Amino acid sequence: MNIRKERKPFMVPLNSMSDVAFLLLIFIMLVSLINYRKEVAIDYPLAETVKKTSAEKNLEIWIDRAGNTYLDGYSSSLEGVAQAIEELYLNAPDTRVHVIADRETPFAFVSGVLDILKLNEYRVVSFVVKDA
Repeated sequence: MNIRKERKPFMVPLNSMSDVAFLLLIFIMLVSLINYRKEVAIDYPLAETVKKTSAEKNLEIWIDRAGNTYLDGYSSSLEGVAQAIEELYLNAPDTRVHVIADRETPFAFVSGVLDILKLNEYRVVSFVVKDA
């Protein structure tokens, strides 16, 4: 007696492909929110020469027109900025500090941040400007 097994052709079920694609899309959207960089709305000053720096390992200090100071996009006082720079200098002294001030910001507010950097002898500082 000869018994033959009937073989069905192999098929990939495509019914759940749309579900998998939808879940993958949700996952990508959630992961992209983790790397969200918070910014303060300012009008960048213009410069004739610009040097690009790496976007990794930066501490951003934002100063708006009213003199409000933000540390990496979150509101902070000058004492908070001083404490963050002291910790940064102890833990990662090669981290670049970006000072981002509005074009209309009085220099007295920028000078306060620069005095903190000078007191801590922090030398890896950049001023962020817009290319003219």
